[in-house]
Amino acid sequence: MEPQEHPHHHPETLTPSTTTTSTTAAAVPCGKCGSMAAPPPPLSWPDTSPPPNYRPIRAPAINLPQNQQAIILTPVPQAKSVPPISPPFHFQTPSKIIQSPDDLRRFHDSDSGKHFLGFVVALSESIRSKKISDPCHHSPVTTAIVSILDTLLRWIDEIPPTQQAARYGNVSYRVWHERLVENSYNLMMQFLPQHLEASTVEIVPYFTDSFGNASRIDYGTGHETNFAAWLYCLARMEVIKEEDYPAVVARVFVKYLELMRKLQLVYCLEPAGSHGVWGLDDYHFLPFIFGSSQLIDHKHMKPKSIHNDDILENFSNEYMYLSGIAFVKKVKKGPFSEHSPLLDDISGVPNWNKVNKGMLKMYKVEVLEKVPIMQHFLFGWLINWE
Repeated sequence: MEPQEHPHHHPETLTPSTTTTSTTAAAVPCGKCGSMAAPPPPLSWPDTSPPPNYRPIRAPAINLPQNQQAIILTPVPQAKSVPPISPPFHFQTPSKIIQSPDDLRRFHDSDSGKHFLGFVVALSESIRSKKISDPCHHSPVTTAIVSILDTLLRWIDEIPPTQQAARYGNVSYRVWHERLVENSYNLMMQFLPQHLEASTVEIVPYFTDSFGNASRIDYGTGHETNFAAWLYCLARMEVIKEEDYPAVVARVFVKYLELMRKLQLVYCLEPAGSHGVWGLDDYHFLPFIFGSSQLIDHKHMKPKSIHNDDILENFSNEYMYLSGIAFVKKVKKGPFSEHSPLLDDISGVPNWNKVNKGMLKMYKVEVLEKVPIMQHFLFGWLINWE
C-alpha cells in the first residue's frame, strides 16, 4: 500500500545527483518523482515534538548525509580476476586483524582487498540478466557444495528449537552449530582434491563463521561476507573456476540463502549489528547485489515493481532481489515504507543497472568499510594481510 503522505527526504544513496556534504539543509531531488524538494528539517528538533508531517520512524536518518556522500563519491567497484595460488602452499589458521579505520584503509588499498571485492563484482556480473532457473555450467564441485548445504538444511529438521521464553536466540542453534564445526573437515573433503587437503586449516574457519555466531546466536552481513570469502578462497585454489560463477550464484548462493532464512526463522537468530529501520535488510546484503544484476534490462520489471504483490509471488523463485523483498514483507509488519524505507526509496531509482551499481558502492561503504563488521573478517595465506 502506498503511504498517505510523500515526504521529500529520501536517502538517495543511489542517485549521484545528491550533493549534501554536511548536515546543512539543502534541496535534494526526490527518489520517486525526481522533483527538487524542500530541504530536510534542521537537526535541532526537540525529541518531544517532531515537526508536523514528519514520520518519527525516520528520525534516525538525521545522520545519513555523511554516509550518503561517501557512497556517492565511491567509484563503482569493478570485476577482477582471482589470482590463483601456486606451490609451495603455506596454508595457515586465519585470524582477525582489523581493529581500526586505519586497518580498514590498509585492507582496501591492498591487493587482497581489491581482488576480494572484484570477485564479488564478478559474481554479480556472471548472473546479469539471468533467471535462477536458466541453464548454467555445473561442475562436480558446485554440485557437491549444494549437496553440503542441503545436509545443513536437513540438520535443522533433526535439531528442533527448544521451548523457551526468550523471543530471540534459540539455544538449539548452538547444537546445530556444534555439529557444523565437528563435521566441517569431512564436509570440505567431499569436494577438495587430495593435494589441497592441507587447506582445510585455513578454509574451515571461513566456512564455520558463514552461518552465524554460536555464542551470540546472531547472524549478519559479516557472516555473509565470510561465506563470500570462503568462495573466494576456493577460487584462489582453482577449485572454483570462472565458468562456475553463474552456478556459484544461482545454485550455491541461492541454496545458502535458503539455509540462512530457515536458520533465522527456526532458531530466531538475532540480527548482528542491524541498522534498524535504516538498514537495507536485517541479515543480508549480497542477494540485493546479485538480484539487481539479474534484473538488468528486464523488459517488464522495474525497481518500482517490488510494490506489486503479484510480481513478488510469481517471480520470487527466479529473482533474488524479489525474493529478498518478499522475505522482508513476510517477517516484518506494517507499511513497507516504514519498516524498510531504504528499500522503498531505492524502488524509485529508474533502472536496475543504476540500482546494481549503487548496491555495489553501498556494499563497499556500509559493509566492507565498517569496523564493527570487518573486525570479524579473517586473514590467512589465501586472503593475506599486506
